[in-house]
Amino acid sequence: MRADPVMKNKAVLLDRDGNINEDIGYPDSYKRIKIYPYSYEAVRKINQSGFLALIVTNQSGVGRGLIPEKELQKIHKKMEKSFQKQGARIDRFYYCPHYVNSLNPKYKKDCQCRKPNPGMALKAARELDIDLSQSYMIGDKVEDILFGVNIKATPILVLTGFGKRAQDQLEKMKIHPAYVAKNLLDAVNWILKNEPD
Repeated sequence: MRADPVMKNKAVLLDRDGNINEDIGYPDSYKRIKIYPYSYEAVRKINQSGFLALIVTNQSGVGRGLIPEKELQKIHKKMEKSFQKQGARIDRFYYCPHYVNSLNPKYKKDCQCRKPNPGMALKAARELDIDLSQSYMIGDKVEDILFGVNIKATPILVLTGFGKRAQDQLEKMKIHPAYVAKNLLDAVNWILKNEPD
């Protein structure tokens, strides 16, 4: 008799700036991070549904010399605590610090982890045993949607941040997200409504 295959985890991969918090360019300290109030409820709902909540974010500000990598890690620790205080859990942060024209050799590379390349998702899938094809990607930029397509997750565009501009660009490219959401909470509600029981 064959054993049942072990069920893999499912995840909701979340872009950071313009999706979870306001996009102000390259925030260099937590004081400049303004989390959208509904983001806490959205992440709580992801937690309650059994999905992993992962942030996947391009942070070329590190490679551009605008923020030290340690400061970025501090921002993420403080974000994590902010969500915990609201009864919500971000399971893991993944970020790409690289910038192809960086003056710092450590960060000067054309890498596979910068969205829309799949590197961050592939790393998460290995570390957390995730079935990416049963997962979702939510973001406000063209590269977030292309990233979702590249990793075979279901891509959702939010109209916060750069979302409206991205929607026009994606239409010209004839690329269609599975859903266009008003914001992160709307996107999560759509996922939960459409997930098979």
